[in-house]
Amino acid sequence: MSQTVKLILKDGTEIEGQSFGAFTSSAGEVVFSTAMTGYPENLTDPSFAGQILVLTYPMVGNYGVPGEELYESISQIFESDKIHIAGLVVNYYSEEHSHWNAAKSLGDWLKEYDIPGICGVDTRMLTKILREKGAMLGKIVAGEDVPLHDPNQDNLVAQVSPTEVTRYGQGQHKIVLVDCGTKTNILRCFLNRDVELIRVPWDYDYSQLDYDGLFLSNGPGDPKMCTATIAHLQTALNQDKPIFGICLGSQLMGLAAGGDTFKLKYGHRSHNQPVKLSGTQRSYITSQNHGFAMDPATLPAEWEMLFENLNDGTCEGIKHKTKPFFSTQFHPEAAGGPEDTEFLFDEFLQAVAEYKQAAM
Repeated sequence: MSQTVKLILKDGTEIEGQSFGAFTSSAGEVVFSTAMTGYPENLTDPSFAGQILVLTYPMVGNYGVPGEELYESISQIFESDKIHIAGLVVNYYSEEHSHWNAAKSLGDWLKEYDIPGICGVDTRMLTKILREKGAMLGKIVAGEDVPLHDPNQDNLVAQVSPTEVTRYGQGQHKIVLVDCGTKTNILRCFLNRDVELIRVPWDYDYSQLDYDGLFLSNGPGDPKMCTATIAHLQTALNQDKPIFGICLGSQLMGLAAGGDTFKLKYGHRSHNQPVKLSGTQRSYITSQNHGFAMDPATLPAEWEMLFENLNDGTCEGIKHKTKPFFSTQFHPEAAGGPEDTEFLFDEFLQAVAEYKQAAM
């Protein structure tokens, strides 16, 4: 028999529901995602670290959780090696799951990592609160109470980034990947494209490495916490080696260039965000997961906005006007969502090839 738990928001809202994960209390920032599917991707995405995730799709858990598959030490299913959310909130949790590659239930998976889940919540009502008031602090209380905690005051990137350098592949292009909480499908996208990938920690000084291009990964929290990453990137921007950033990586690129970032009211977290390529009428459907964004008005004159969000007009990427530096706020590597923009990996590697040819 399931046990009663509460979701309590900072504004005083209290919602009662039933426990389906670990029966434990947890605090974090309450955010919502409107994706219809892909919870194994969401829960293992390091960008969700410290957040209590509300899934707006009405039924969750019906296809269970797949078993782990590794190739060359890289997961072929999940986006990292563990669940990163602080808690999960759903409307209806399916006690029974059915899928050809399911290995366990969502509830059992949450219990493995001591993550609470609460079901029986009117997530449509809850999402309206978060849209009107913005993402806010909250807690899932199961038994013993816990204080509210703002994860954005923590250096979440330092918590999810690796501590050692790892090399993958033996391709013709050497790419340094600055791991601020990278999703595993970014590794897959690169390794499917004939590269040697050098994965380094968030604060690693890669200036002495032999590489052809630099990639800045996604990650959780406030990008301004990553002072070491920004400092190393400022040095890289003085050179001409191609640089590509995704999500947090886009914000870090903007900060290193001299621009500023700000916190969005409730963030962009879904699989169907439309963006437009600046200066054109060409649009793409994208997957997104971020709570901060670049302010394009603060960028120096040699930089410009590359993509624009068609819902709210926010910056979805930037580029340098003369050097091969560009970024996207959305996720072109998304596995659970549309793959309309995965070609950007090819464009980056084409820029790398052209740089190498010019340097010969």
